[in-house]
Amino acid sequence: MRPRHLRAGAALLCLTALTTLVSCGSSDEAGDGRTTVDYWLWDDLQLPAYQECATAFEKANPDIAVRITQTAWNQYWQNLTTQLVSGEAPDVWTNQATYYPQFAAGNQLLDLQPYVERDGLDVSAYQAGLADTWVKDDKRYGLPKDWDTMAVVYNTDMLKRQGVDLAALNDLTWNPADGGTLEQVIARATVDSEGRNGLDPAFDKDHVEVYGFLPEWADGAQGQNGWGNFAAANGFEYLDKNPWGTHYKFDDPRLAETVSWFRHLIDKGYAPRLDQQSSVARTELLIAGKGAMSLAGSFTVSSFTGPKVKQDFGFAAMPVGPAGRKSALNGLADSVWAGTDHKEEAWKWVKYLASADCQDRVAAHGVVFPALKSSTEKALAAHEADGDDVRAFTDAVGTKGVTFQLPVTEHGTEISPLVQDAIQSAILGQEDAADALESVNGKVNGLFD
Repeated sequence: MRPRHLRAGAALLCLTALTTLVSCGSSDEAGDGRTTVDYWLWDDLQLPAYQECATAFEKANPDIAVRITQTAWNQYWQNLTTQLVSGEAPDVWTNQATYYPQFAAGNQLLDLQPYVERDGLDVSAYQAGLADTWVKDDKRYGLPKDWDTMAVVYNTDMLKRQGVDLAALNDLTWNPADGGTLEQVIARATVDSEGRNGLDPAFDKDHVEVYGFLPEWADGAQGQNGWGNFAAANGFEYLDKNPWGTHYKFDDPRLAETVSWFRHLIDKGYAPRLDQQSSVARTELLIAGKGAMSLAGSFTVSSFTGPKVKQDFGFAAMPVGPAGRKSALNGLADSVWAGTDHKEEAWKWVKYLASADCQDRVAAHGVVFPALKSSTEKALAAHEADGDDVRAFTDAVGTKGVTFQLPVTEHGTEISPLVQDAIQSAILGQEDAADALESVNGKVNGLFD
């Protein structure tokens, strides 16, 4: 799944668009006769951009107030589910492709297609594939707000010290048999307590100071932050069709080969063991100098380039695998609660969130890439103005055949823990990867019977 969830957000935070603290209780009236639209999101880094959007929206719509609530990922979906059950859900919330099918199946989402047609909204203006993700049975359950792709993130100083040619990182290769040139760089970047790298015959894998690669294992059934990209580069496809397929293929040997390669990295001492891995997120470990490389989503760029980060990080394109270069493409959307008493006001806000005016404002903050093609270019310009080279992310979208869509199906929230547990059991060495994945594939497909 898209772990923008790895952002360590603050606890529940409620703010009005005018930056005045308010209570978190729902209210239809802002106290001055305006209708209040409650809007939820989870990313604290994006909060300032959407506050700016809300201020502009309120100025153009003086009869509507927008109340923004930001909650960290781990509590976001639990809180939302609770509010839906109690009939007090927010009017509008940021939605994610793994979660929205269950809300649509429960008739909790307003079909936006009639509003799109009535107001003549051009959904072709968004990056390819983003708008279609939110359509099922001719009903549209969200309007695209942003997108993200994956790339290799690396500590430039660490790689330079080991003699790695940074200019060659965009041309790395990978395969599950010997890891290609990517594994050679990972080995060179791994350093033991005596300063020997992983290519040194005397390298001590039991006393590693810096791991060459930090993998992500809390990655659900999609592996967006790690194995999913490599498996796709090995020719793996998640299911029979996407979106809305009904038969998963987790028993594909190409996925097992990929997972086994990760286990091989651990056995060589190039990546930390899962049972000894810190609970601290990979981003923080990289910044702390515990690893030299990992994968990063474009939504985490500012975590590596912010003014408080003392080390220098760079981004490189995903390595080329047997099936080519692959990067997961994920996009979020804003959805309207079907039970809202303010459908027109909520639609106005969602339409504005998906507009060039709002998405250009978001682009200027340089935190995410907006869904509109025109706004994407402005976000890229904002990064370049800050001296950040993020083309590894934008080139993935601009190159045919590189991106693939993460699975969108029924039972997504049930499938995620099943597959994650199976993959972790293989990484821990408790089961053979092929056996674990064959077993879980049967369980997953049993959900569709």
